[in-house]
Amino acid sequence: MRQAERIVVVGAGQAGATLAQRLRDLGYDGALTLIGSEPYLPYQRPPLSKAYLLGDMDLDGLTLRPQSFYDDLNIEVQTGRAVTAIEKTEKLVSIGDETLPYDHLALVTGSDPLRLPEALGGHLAGVHVVRGLSDIDALEPEIVEGRKALIVGGGYIGLEAAAVCAKRGLDVTLIEAAPRILQRVAARETSNYFRALHESHGVKLLENSRLAHFVGDERVTGALLDDGIMLDADFVICGIGVRPSTGLAEAAGLDIDNGIATNVFAQTSVPNIWAAGDCASFLYNGDRIRLESVGNAIDQAKIVAENIVASLKGETLKPYVAKPWFWSDQFDVKLQIAGLNRGYDRIVTRDSGAGVMSFWYYRGDQLIAIDAMNDPRAYMVGKRLIEAGKTADPNVVRDASTDLKSLMKR
Repeated sequence: MRQAERIVVVGAGQAGATLAQRLRDLGYDGALTLIGSEPYLPYQRPPLSKAYLLGDMDLDGLTLRPQSFYDDLNIEVQTGRAVTAIEKTEKLVSIGDETLPYDHLALVTGSDPLRLPEALGGHLAGVHVVRGLSDIDALEPEIVEGRKALIVGGGYIGLEAAAVCAKRGLDVTLIEAAPRILQRVAARETSNYFRALHESHGVKLLENSRLAHFVGDERVTGALLDDGIMLDADFVICGIGVRPSTGLAEAAGLDIDNGIATNVFAQTSVPNIWAAGDCASFLYNGDRIRLESVGNAIDQAKIVAENIVASLKGETLKPYVAKPWFWSDQFDVKLQIAGLNRGYDRIVTRDSGAGVMSFWYYRGDQLIAIDAMNDPRAYMVGKRLIEAGKTADPNVVRDASTDLKSLMKR
């Protein structure tokens, strides 16, 4: 292998840490620098809005690996450092007044939370987002029993935040502009399941309710809805979505299309610059998509590492084949999702009682996705079928008394 002068990884999240470790596992022993803008070693994000906010996990539990791990692998980790520019012709990245050369550059910059504009009061103190560790640390002092929490957005982040607040004894109201929670990402059946779950724990859900603006001078004290309803609030959590962090790539002249556009090998429009994770878009069944999930971030980062090493050796690159899967923890329910439900035309329900349930998405006769609530067996069987391109007999799925494993033999 011809050793590169340096491989630089921009973004010290789960994808960045995975990519750097995988390069070493594959035998790359050249200079390797991992740069993150946050002042922390790479850490897990999913527990932030769950176990960490609940107080069930501390920073050590969040951190993926200790400093000694990176030292042992000779991975230079620069935390609290923001890359400000990429010079793709000279193959340099700028970090403040300094420059760092690279032969291969990997962009794993993640995504940024959408914030409500100042005209709606998004700038007021007490209005929070849930994305990074500093966001949660700023939010945690607000989570005091008996206070009024207003959640804006009925997607998974908003619902997870609502569940944490309710479990800690707050008075929780969630508003969703769409006719139902989870409308963008799940079937009506899944929305109904989680609506009932939240309402059973005292969360007030206001669907088809649009925010007119927040109320307050310097700090938020409430919210006015566009139908004239006034809601009191001690603080607000906005969970209205994210946007891919593409500013650095765009300024460098890389192609942007629903994120940093990559080919099947995870290369950007500049072959020695790669992208993975939330910031990267790729082709999946003919559509250009992004997958905002830990699973995708890890799998795509591994492919980037493998293809960088292959390119150094002059070997054939390996295409990235996405295997979408997601999860969400709310109250005592673990939701596990496999596949993408785009274009579904039928839902088959499997109800095993006591809240154990799964919804199977079909396009025609083909199984394309599954939502499983407290049903890991249904999730695993569905996931394996989807990844193998197989389908599932709806009669077997629907009958809770039948063994799902029989589907694997068909």
